[in-house]
Amino acid sequence: MNTLKLQSLLEQFFIEDIGERDLSSDLIFADKTEGTVVFLAKESGIFCGEMVIKKGFSVLNPDIKASVLVKDGEPFEVGQTIAAASGNIADLLKGERVILNLVQRMSGIATLTRRAVDTLNSSHTRICDTRKTTPGLRMLEKYAVRCGGGFNHRYGLYDGVMIKDNHISFAGSITNAVSSVKSKLGHMVKVEVEIESREQLLEAIEAKADVIMFDNRTPEEIREWIGLVPAAIITEASGGITLDSLGSYRESGVDYISLGFLTHSAKALDISVKVSWDRKGEEQK
Repeated sequence: MNTLKLQSLLEQFFIEDIGERDLSSDLIFADKTEGTVVFLAKESGIFCGEMVIKKGFSVLNPDIKASVLVKDGEPFEVGQTIAAASGNIADLLKGERVILNLVQRMSGIATLTRRAVDTLNSSHTRICDTRKTTPGLRMLEKYAVRCGGGFNHRYGLYDGVMIKDNHISFAGSITNAVSSVKSKLGHMVKVEVEIESREQLLEAIEAKADVIMFDNRTPEEIREWIGLVPAAIITEASGGITLDSLGSYRESGVDYISLGFLTHSAKALDISVKVSWDRKGEEQK
C-alpha cells in the first residue's frame, strides 16, 4: 500500500470529522491525560487495516503507540482483541471513529473476498475485483481484496484499456476500437475487450486483444467458447455472478472472475472500541 497516499487520505478524513477541534474530548480531558483504546471483534472474519491503525493514530499524535495483534489477511474470532493504541486520550478519541470505520469496511471486504475464493475453490481461476469501489477509498478497498485472497483488476481508467459495449458501438466495431487503441498505446499496457457473442469473440481474437471478457455469459457458454481462445489471451468472466452461482464457473476454464459485489456490497464487520484511561482504573466506553 502507498503509505504516502494513505497518510494524505487519513488527513482528509480527520479534517472532515474534527473540523476546528473536538468539542467533546478537548473540553473533557486535561492535556496530559493518558489512556488506551482496544479494538475488539464482535464477529469473526478476516482482518484488514494494520497500516490504517498504525498510521492513523500517528498522524494525529506521533507519540501514540499502536500495536496490531492480528496481521492483514489473518482470521479473527468473536471476542478477540485485534489491536490497541496508547497515548493522549483526547487524540485517541479524535481518531478512533475514522480509523474504526475504515477497519470495519476493509475487514468486511477481505472477509467477503475470502468467502468468494473458498466458494469457487479453484486451483486455476482467480477471483478479482472491479472499479465498483467507494470514491476516495479505492486504494484501501482493493488492498482489502488482496488481503482476502483475491486479485486486482485495473485500478482506474489510466492503467488498462477495457473496450466495452459502448466503446464498440461508437467505434463501429471491435476491430476499429482495438486498432485505434493499439496504434497509439505503449507496449506495456494490456487491451481487454468485452464480448457478448461467439461472433464478437472471434472478432476480438482476430483483433489481437490481450484479454477477453465473457460478459453475462453462462458457464455452459464459456465452456463452449473458451476452446477457441488462443493460450496467449487471458480470459475473464463477469456480470451477474453471485456467491450462489460462483461454484458453477469452477470448471469453465476461465482465468479470472471479476466480482463487483466484493466492494460495492460488502458488509462492514462489527468491531468495537473500548477505552481505558489512567484515572483510578475507571473505564469509559
